[in-house]
Amino acid sequence: MAAPSTSRKLLGRLSLPERRFVADALRTETVGGVLLLAAAVAALIWANIPGLADSYKSVRDLHVGPAALGLDLSLQHWAADGLLAVFFFVAGIELKRELVAGDLRDPKAAALPVIAAVCGMAVPAGVYALVNALGSGSMAGWAVPTATDIAFALAVLAVIGTWLPSALRAFLLTLAVVDDLFAILIIAVFFTRSIDFLALGGAAAGLVLFWFLLRKGIRGWYVYVPLAVVIWGLMYNSGVHATIAGVAMGLMLRCTRTGDEQHSPGEHIEHLVRPLSAGLAVPLFALFSAGVSLSDEAIAQVFTRPETLGVVLGLVIGKALGIFGGTWLAARFTRASLSEDLAWPDVFAVASLAGIGFTVSLLIGELAFAGDETLTDEVKAAVLIGSLIAAVLACILLKLRDRRYRALTEAEERDEDQDGIPDIYEEQNPAYHLRMARIHEEKAAEHRRKARAAAAATAEEAAGSSTDGDRPA
Repeated sequence: MAAPSTSRKLLGRLSLPERRFVADALRTETVGGVLLLAAAVAALIWANIPGLADSYKSVRDLHVGPAALGLDLSLQHWAADGLLAVFFFVAGIELKRELVAGDLRDPKAAALPVIAAVCGMAVPAGVYALVNALGSGSMAGWAVPTATDIAFALAVLAVIGTWLPSALRAFLLTLAVVDDLFAILIIAVFFTRSIDFLALGGAAAGLVLFWFLLRKGIRGWYVYVPLAVVIWGLMYNSGVHATIAGVAMGLMLRCTRTGDEQHSPGEHIEHLVRPLSAGLAVPLFALFSAGVSLSDEAIAQVFTRPETLGVVLGLVIGKALGIFGGTWLAARFTRASLSEDLAWPDVFAVASLAGIGFTVSLLIGELAFAGDETLTDEVKAAVLIGSLIAAVLACILLKLRDRRYRALTEAEERDEDQDGIPDIYEEQNPAYHLRMARIHEEKAAEHRRKARAAAAATAEEAAGSSTDGDRPA
């Protein structure tokens, strides 16, 4: 007798709690993504209309802040170093939750998104390096095409109205979380020019105090927000990118539930802060960073200069091949099979969608070519154009399977017994089947009543017609 198959399924059905978390997270990210898209378009219009371009630069370069504290920064720098710290704070909480309560908790389940994300960063970096080696360009921008912008990707899905099963959405979200982790490491390791150890020591002491207060159960935003601002300021003055402070504080929050808690402290704070991150911080960063010249000459330069061409090809080709190849390798070497509801073209379509690299790609572009404003703007234009091409390609591929995705999504969301739990999660529950039997019996009884009423009406009508026919002319 053959032994039962123990093959694991890749991109299979999510657990109900995980599905609900993913749905809530992606709902906020989608709204934030639409705002991000609107902010990027507004920045491009503002920076490219002749009568307004100068005012855009004036506002972007306006300096505010206390110079005595080393914080006399332009609005663009406040957005990149300050507001994005909020974005990375949320990323830190997401990563902590995934590590202790999500898919990354189980090494076998974590293998797929980790391998896919690593390949999805290594291959674009390799594509960039190859293009610049052949074209004698600068290697400084190798990290620019490695990032995925989950909010922008979801905004694209929302705009075109594409259905996407929850397993693929969760895969995209987990990819983005792992992607953010490696982006944080890249920023910390490769873009720290010099270090002020006194300020860094102060930031470390502040983080220790932050951790101590959390462990003691001290509550109150009026304690943590001022402390977070001090830690951020010290981290900025240390020379280490200030967003690292946001990640560190996010990772310190407890993301497991105890007792009768409905939500862990990390989940609760993420629920409060995520709208601020997705709805304000990231769109404002886009507004001050995406305003680059898109003249015919600038666009032509994107496809002729090795640095910018490397970014475009890295996002469009490197991301798709890297993530798809990483997923295939994970299936090959873990002896797992793809869920029967999906096909490998679905994985390639999502991998293409991950080529939309906006927020973190723009940030890394600013860091990589700091001091060369012209090249920085050209690299930003390359990020925008590469992301647009990746979005169009992904939309075409996803639309080809949209009918199938819609059927899968509707099946996932069907709740005929209206108990708040999708029916597919109750197939092994006897009580569910008894409820459904009662519902169908009640419907059958209603249909029998309507059938009797319809038969009686038909008989009465026939009797009336017969009487009319017997009446003399």
